[in-house]
Amino acid sequence: MSLGPATNIKTVSSGLPMRRLVVLTVAAILAGMGLWQIGQSGLILTKAWLAPILIDRAWAATQDGKTGDALKPWPWADTQPIAKLHFPSLGRDRIALAGASPRAMAFGPTLTQSGDVPAFFGHRDTHFLMLKDLKPGDPVLWEKADRSITKYHVVDAVVQHKDHLEVPLGMPGQYVAFVTCWPFDAVQAGGPMRYVVLAQRD
Repeated sequence: MSLGPATNIKTVSSGLPMRRLVVLTVAAILAGMGLWQIGQSGLILTKAWLAPILIDRAWAATQDGKTGDALKPWPWADTQPIAKLHFPSLGRDRIALAGASPRAMAFGPTLTQSGDVPAFFGHRDTHFLMLKDLKPGDPVLWEKADRSITKYHVVDAVVQHKDHLEVPLGMPGQYVAFVTCWPFDAVQAGGPMRYVVLAQRD
């Protein structure tokens, strides 16, 4: 009979350490999750800092022409720099990337060449935020990998639905379009409207 009370005392006394163990385990899990979130944020910030440097280097190497091909900014990239856009009135330059995938657009504007009017697409809150400041008559320069530069000037800026983007008819190369989401101050990204800046070749 003496085993009964002793067993009860042992069970009661082990309750406090078990609660402490649970609290410590939960605290460790939460701390681990917090560190993981900080690590993820740090990784994103590192990518945001490093990617433009690598893209600039790949563009410079592409223009050197030693390989004859556009070079990837990092070995596993699914895009490469193919043009540099100059906006003299804004004091801004942008290196454009091949392929219109969302992954490529995260690192810069992308070029789509379907039809007679090539179009550069970029995010409204990063690379193409400056489009809202372009005015009719402002120059835009399109520099290619062979260092040739084509000069354009802004002729129009309109808001259109993404499923019905329209540009004027013209000779191939007469126009170029710059497209981003609209409105610029939208709280949620991915709406159906697009801001289209049209530039004509000089």
